[in-house]
Order: sequence, then structure tokens, then C-alpha cells
Amino acid sequence: MKTLYVSDLDGTLMRSSIELSSYTIEKINELISRGLSFTYATARSINSAREIAGDLKIELPVVTRNGAVLADNSTGKYIERKIFTSEQVDRLKLISSVIGRYGFVSCFVGDNMYKQCLEGEHSSEFQGYIDYYTERNDKNLRLVSDQDELFIGYPGYLTLIASKEVLEPYYNEVVKYSDWEIVFSRDSYRDEYWLEVAPKNSTKAKSLQILKEQLGFDRLVVFGDSVNDKSMFEIADEAYAVSNAIDDLKAMATSVIGTNDEDAVARFLEEVYGREDIDG
Repeated sequence: MKTLYVSDLDGTLMRSSIELSSYTIEKINELISRGLSFTYATARSINSAREIAGDLKIELPVVTRNGAVLADNSTGKYIERKIFTSEQVDRLKLISSVIGRYGFVSCFVGDNMYKQCLEGEHSSEFQGYIDYYTERNDKNLRLVSDQDELFIGYPGYLTLIASKEVLEPYYNEVVKYSDWEIVFSRDSYRDEYWLEVAPKNSTKAKSLQILKEQLGFDRLVVFGDSVNDKSMFEIADEAYAVSNAIDDLKAMATSVIGTNDEDAVARFLEEVYGREDIDG
């Protein structure tokens, strides 16, 4: 049977040092060369994901922005993308002052997806995000001077970063609407929360179902650690949580493996499939 293997990045395939170990890169590339069908599914944008996982020799499409964007890991080009409806954009504009202080809107302009942030005062958590990517000369991070400029292009994703207490009221507002996808979760590395809103059906599960059907896979095996992995755990034939995963995800798992800092995903694949002929 043809099996598709999919791992989350942050907190799962990646170590807490925000990188892939040389062991993970070498082992997964070796298994791919022997026929393992492997890809990743992440909340990151394709540009951010490629900074981390660019050395993986992945030939399959990768799932980014929690399922809003399918992309090519080797080139960064978009294969499939979802955008907000005009009604949803109008709804988001009503809280544009909130967006300006706590986050950004990811918008498609030509072949790029820009993270558009409003100049001015930001939450300390969001300012840390801006500083991190500014130091790395991220050309897809745009600081704009007007609230309307947050929505230039085709908006496809909203991200707010602050404390749980600050973001909870806004979560309670956006969750009232059933025509988009919402993830509200603690960051994998810092004591801060992320509220992410995406177009309807922008989930890891939906994107993986598309890949599974289009590419003719019979089975799906997934690895994860957090809230945004729940949807793919629900549809997988086998689902493995790393030991550092949230309790809810562990309860859904086929089994719990080692931690992300122990390269648990790569070691699991090596142990179970590394000594066998891999089909698909």
C-alpha cells in the first residue's frame, strides 16, 4: 500500500533550538531517496518554513499556513492558495486597529505572500516577531503606514500575537463565525499566544486529503505536537504525538514517541521503516 508520511515542523520535527538537527536532515533525505513519501504540514509561511527545512529533499507539495497554502519546498512557489472572501475582509477591517497593534495580514501580491504590519506601537510579543524577521532581512515583511494598506492584494491569513488574556476577547469574537478556520494556541517556544484566522477549509487535514487523493496514496501517517495538528490526527490511519505534545493530542494518538529534541520523528521512521524496503 502507498503511504504518505507527514510531520508538523515546530515542536515536532524541529528541535527547541528552532532548527532541524543534522541527523534529522540526513536520515529523512536518506529515506526519501529510498522511496519514502514524506512532506510537512506547518503554520509557517513557505518562506519561513524553507529557512528551516530547505535542506530536506522533499519532492511532494508541502502544507503551509495551516493548510491555506500548498507550495513547493525546493522553489518556494505556490501550488494552491486560499483567500478571504470580500465579506470576510470587510469583517476583518472592522478590527484593523487591533490587527495593527497585535499582528499582521498575509496578502498575496503577484507571486509573493507579504506579511503586512502597521507602523506604530505593538504588543511586546508582536514587536519581538517583527524584530526577529527584520534582523533576518525578511523581504516579505512589510511595514505600512495606513490601516487600509494592511489589506493590499489578496488577503489570505490573519495572525495576532500577544498574551492569552489580551487575545481571548478577539478569539471569542471571530469564533462566532463559521465561515473561516481559527487556531488559538500557545507558541512552541515562548510564553505568548497566537490567534490565526484563515479561509474556510484551510486546515492541515483538508490539504492532506487533497494530496492523498490527487497523488494516489492509500494511507496517511502523521506526527504532531499541538492544537493545529488535531485535524490531521483525526483523518490519519496512524497518528504519533511527540512526548512534548499537548495532552489533548496525546489522547488522540496511535502512540506517543520521544521528544522533538530527541529527533523522535526521524528515529521512529528509521526504526520502523529504515531497515525495510519502502513502498511509496
